[in-house]
Amino acid sequence: MSGDTASHGPVAVVGAGPVGLTAALVLARTGVRVTLLESREALATESRASTFHPSTLDLLDELGVAAALRRQGRTVDRVQWRDLDGGVHAELDYSLLAGHTGHPYRLHVEQARLTPLLLAELTATGLADIRFGTTVTGAEHLGGGDFGGGGAGGGTGDGVLLRTKDAAGRVTVTRHPYVLAADGSRSLLRELAGLPGTAEEYPDYALRVVTGTPLDELVPGLAPLSYVRDARASFSALGMPDHWRLIFRIPRGTDRDAILAPEAVRARVEQALPGAAGKAVRIADAHTYRLARFLLPRYRAGRVLFAGDAAHLTSTAGGLNMNCGIHDAVETGRALAAVLRGDAPGEAALDAALERRRSVVETAVIPRSEARTAGLDSTAELPARLASLARTAADPRAAVDYLLKASLLDVAPRPLKGDAHADLVSQAHR
Repeated sequence: MSGDTASHGPVAVVGAGPVGLTAALVLARTGVRVTLLESREALATESRASTFHPSTLDLLDELGVAAALRRQGRTVDRVQWRDLDGGVHAELDYSLLAGHTGHPYRLHVEQARLTPLLLAELTATGLADIRFGTTVTGAEHLGGGDFGGGGAGGGTGDGVLLRTKDAAGRVTVTRHPYVLAADGSRSLLRELAGLPGTAEEYPDYALRVVTGTPLDELVPGLAPLSYVRDARASFSALGMPDHWRLIFRIPRGTDRDAILAPEAVRARVEQALPGAAGKAVRIADAHTYRLARFLLPRYRAGRVLFAGDAAHLTSTAGGLNMNCGIHDAVETGRALAAVLRGDAPGEAALDAALERRRSVVETAVIPRSEARTAGLDSTAELPARLASLARTAADPRAAVDYLLKASLLDVAPRPLKGDAHADLVSQAHR
């Protein structure tokens, strides 16, 4: 290797979700030793994000997990807008993205299917010390610099001391040249750094209804990615490998207990799926979750770097936030590896990567996510929005532009191709 990464000690990655595991794998694949810390005793299994965009699949393919993930998921080849009566306002085919991506489709599969694949690849590198049931309880910079002050860059201090506690209560202090915080929306490292962490709630929250009934067999022509836009009701329908999800926006202040009453959920589903009226739609689950936006003013505090939910949140519309977090992990991991290998003198390239990731959220992810639901409560605005979608679908150039942006292909880090990828990996073994 061009730099002696072993002399730096392991980079600590905090959090074993999709973002933390991706970052750890990117680093390890280039020869950087990693300590992965996760407070849970095992990988999370609860239902969370479930959409993987073409841009993300390209990067996961580079890491060797995209094909296995696809085998477990549902490939979505079109996006559809329709009304409650079964009429289709507009439809876009992901095949339009051929030539722009190696994966011209969207994949519906729960993130809990991805994390074991990443963990297996990370373990196979032999460069990762993986510690489940280990919670970070403190952090401080070495060699000067106030961690709580949250230095923006310039390599504050000579490294970071992390204090952790395992499930048995044993306390350990370890030294790391950098720490990558992928510890979620309630990031303790963000709190320790004194960075702001208060999210701004949107005026709505989400109701998610899960059914094992194959809705596309009950509702003719229903695509596995359908947005129902109707003056009577608007919602999203996502076909998963073994179930469907219906996602409704509920005005904040509405009584959640009343919304979740079984008879209320069934009435809402029957209104949403008139094609299934009188047929048995098995409701397996119904729950609500909040919608909020958040963006760190900077993505580093000295030698501590932030990615994923620890750095940003946005509306779940469009399924952009987790995908953006995985993109954070790839671009930040690449830049940090270059610094540690000595390929990037100083830290300018690392700071540029972090600022680029933040700018993507501010200028693309948040605006695009919010645009998906803007004006849905206005009956007056709906016809104009639907007419605009129809014009987009009828214009191949506009359709491609829409899909590129909806898939974050215009702002995602590009996968390394051929010789570039081989050279990067081979450097790790010199």
